[in-house]
Amino acid sequence: MAEEPENQQTSEEPKPAAETAAPAAAHGHGADEPPPDPLAGLSAQGKELLDASLDVLKDLDPQAWALDDIPQVKVEKQHTLEACQLIKDDPRLNGQMLLCVSCVDYSEYFRMVYLFQSLEPERTFSISTDVPYSDATVPSVTSVWRAAEWYEREAHDLFGVAFDGHPDLSPLLLYEGFEGYPGRKEFPFNEYQEF
Repeated sequence: MAEEPENQQTSEEPKPAAETAAPAAAHGHGADEPPPDPLAGLSAQGKELLDASLDVLKDLDPQAWALDDIPQVKVEKQHTLEACQLIKDDPRLNGQMLLCVSCVDYSEYFRMVYLFQSLEPERTFSISTDVPYSDATVPSVTSVWRAAEWYEREAHDLFGVAFDGHPDLSPLLLYEGFEGYPGRKEFPFNEYQEF
């Protein structure tokens, strides 16, 4: 019978907990890794739609992006109206239905996001444009989709974004004379008093 060695030492010493946790922490918050590619999550149909969008908007210097599995193309704000008209008219995109226009405040600029639906075939896609605080004006797309009228009025009420060519930017959600823009991050909610 072979004897088992007593107190056998291995050549590898146990590592401190901080060293063993380091690889896991590298994948978490604060890591120096590049952010994941937003286009990697697109399905084959989403990639096909994104490619068609880039081709349709090629003269407007589009940038490819994605919101989960929704293809998105970013254009400069002065091209917003033209891009929307092309999206509606081109049979490859067939963006007949405007689902939503949203404004997002990034503290130094706004991002306007336009979400469309093609009915035949049924699919969803988006364009976006950045609007600087210093010049918070973007072309209205109400001439392309009447549904944009109230979305643009909402963004005007809440964020102060002006829509050049909009037929009526009177308040939709707030009362006439309301001071400030409650959609902006800087809006002092704690100081606001209801009457």
